[in-house]
Amino acid sequence: MINTMPVNWDKLSCVIFDVDGTLYTQGKLRKRMLKSLLLYYGVRPWKLPELLMLRHFRAEREKQTAYAGPNLEADQYTWAAQAGGYPAEQVRAVVEQWMFQYPNQFLLPCRYPGVAEFFAALRARGITIGVYSDYPAQAKLAALGLEADIVISSTDPLINRLKPHPQGLHHICQQLGLPAEQCLFIGDRPELDGACAEAAGMPYLIVEKQPFPAFTFYHTLTNQISTTSQPAPYESDLHSS
Repeated sequence: MINTMPVNWDKLSCVIFDVDGTLYTQGKLRKRMLKSLLLYYGVRPWKLPELLMLRHFRAEREKQTAYAGPNLEADQYTWAAQAGGYPAEQVRAVVEQWMFQYPNQFLLPCRYPGVAEFFAALRARGITIGVYSDYPAQAKLAALGLEADIVISSTDPLINRLKPHPQGLHHICQQLGLPAEQCLFIGDRPELDGACAEAAGMPYLIVEKQPFPAFTFYHTLTNQISTTSQPAPYESDLHSS
């Protein structure tokens, strides 16, 4: 349900962030990656099937939002392998290179304006910073120049669930000893991040779609948390289940 409620920073003990599309703009990163892929595969046409592996990996993963198996980390490569008729280990190697390693060098210039300042404002207020991403996030956070107190991925053995299943958020709350009501989840996809927060009984915010140079979402939140100890209305929508 969408509400125009205030964010009461006095009652928040933890802010949990999604990563892709939440801490950095994916549009800018994709342009840089497209150029890199064209340069690499343009002189290696025999390797073009690897691009299809990446496509199958993303597409098959998107189909598995109801996943509840025993080993998501391994299964995600099996899905792509079966869809395209590739060896699973080859899919893993290509995905590791082009999705989990190579793009990290481009992340810092793609970081949304105001993110670092908002992280600093949260720490100054004594609010714990968490991260819950469907993909491994530690290397991305390091590349973004950001640090969190707890970092969880959907592929972690204790999670093994994709959003919008709330297991990841439940796990963070359990580890911190906090009720969901004292946490705020910030993501970019209502159908995944928003639904995940609602299933966990946690308030959440969805990042505004703004042009990168004019992106003010995090500056607005930093101003709120830095200038008042009272509930401060956010210009967009705060969602609460």
